Amino acid sequence: MTGGRGPAGAGLPATLSLGGSAYGLRRATADDVPALVALLADDPLGAGRETIAGDLGAYLEAFDQVDRDPAHLLLVAEDGDTVVGTLQLTLVPGLSRGGALRGQIEAVRVAAGARGRGLGAALVGWAAEEAGRRGATLVQLTTDKQRAGARRFYERLGFIASHEGMKLRLPRSS
Repeated sequence: MTGGRGPAGAGLPATLSLGGSAYGLRRATADDVPALVALLADDPLGAGRETIAGDLGAYLEAFDQVDRDPAHLLLVAEDGDTVVGTLQLTLVPGLSRGGALRGQIEAVRVAAGARGRGLGAALVGWAAEEAGRRGATLVQLTTDKQRAGARRFYERLGFIASHEGMKLRLPRSS
């Protein structure tokens, strides 16, 4: 493995070897945004939230904010030159738990054709290890209550539903 750009790129690029297949891991670039949005939209919940046709301006602006902040790592997994997976790892400092740093895992997605090969578990495992290398003492994530399969997946990986998450939608500012 070779190092990437600053703290958020440590340990990248990397390779995940799964059952004879190798997937490249690297920091996402702006050129990946269309493929990432397509992954986010590739399920019943995402299809209602994400817009893959037309203007990607809002996604590109969000990508730029994530990419500039060293506390965030937007990761892509590739099979050859094709993006087949993604997740975002964010390091969250806090005072609780003795000033512990937390790793927040978001937007875990694997392309439909690459599911069932262990790639999702490998991505989450890599992110948890990377969070630990960066000093995090806890990794957390949320999953929509409508995603029963995702909840079972995370439980198989050792995550515990220890808290009840809550959200408040805010109007978009213009």
